[in-house]
Amino acid sequence: MKHLSRLSALAGLLIAAWLVYRSQPQAIFALMRTAGFGLFIAALAHLIPMPLNARAWQILVRGSRRPSLLQMFHCVWLRESVNGLLPVARIGGELVSFRMLRGFGVRPSWAAASIVADMQLTLISQLVFTMVGIGFLFRHADSQALQLASDLAWGVVALMPLLVLFAMVQHARPFERVSRMLNHVTSGKLDELVGHSARIDLALKLVWRRRGDVVRFLFVWQPAQCLATSAEIWIALHFLGAHVSFVEAVVIESLIQAVSSAAFFVPAGLGVQEGGFVLIGGALGLDPSTCLALAGARRLRDLVMYVPGLLAWQFAELRGTLGPASKTSAQV
Repeated sequence: MKHLSRLSALAGLLIAAWLVYRSQPQAIFALMRTAGFGLFIAALAHLIPMPLNARAWQILVRGSRRPSLLQMFHCVWLRESVNGLLPVARIGGELVSFRMLRGFGVRPSWAAASIVADMQLTLISQLVFTMVGIGFLFRHADSQALQLASDLAWGVVALMPLLVLFAMVQHARPFERVSRMLNHVTSGKLDELVGHSARIDLALKLVWRRRGDVVRFLFVWQPAQCLATSAEIWIALHFLGAHVSFVEAVVIESLIQAVSSAAFFVPAGLGVQEGGFVLIGGALGLDPSTCLALAGARRLRDLVMYVPGLLAWQFAELRGTLGPASKTSAQV
């Protein structure tokens, strides 16, 4: 797995370098120099969707020790930083945030259930967001965009059965079943794990049964977060001299999220993200230099927001502040 991650990162880096070379590097860097401090403003705009994401996740955490919004913001920041910059296949951030939630006093079963439910509901929301972007391309774009929209639509259709399975698997007690299988293979040495896993399954069911929270997550907080993230694209394009509408910025963000999620195995989406911006931006009439400058603005955002997040994570590890807050909170 480690070698695959390294190879995919190298391949992505080569693709990104080839795209930049093919699209006149001087023009790309000239656009970014002209935008100047505006790209830094676009990067800082990520501070808007992060608390919205934190609030959406917070309502899924049950139990007597629900973390504050500031604590959830801290979890979101570190989760995004780890998943965004490290070769962890988009799950390393969940492991770090699980330990953080335990450190805030959340029972492990509720912490795990909230993370799984957040992933499930975010996937559903992202799929809807992507379908909106595809619909816009079908209605307003040229033949090139129609081909791209058609390809993306078929990708969504292919993912629908997996999405339904992912949403329904909670009813099959997946954690308990897997733990029982492992316990059987190890001749009863993991018997305690079975009990813990059954509690996670129960907690996950209880999260989904709170339909009001699920509805608010899907139709209030996630759409607000998606629109706020699109504002980053809109601001960056404004300073790059491409005056697109906010709706077009939403389309770009919705589709680039889908492309980045599909390439979760590529560290930091190297090459994939750049190619996605060229394809999607080109379908909306943006030239390759502007698209790659926009991709560079997104990379700048990662440096501005996520590098400090990685440093904060390592600082917390050195201080020993991650993990169970106390012996009591470690009990499931």
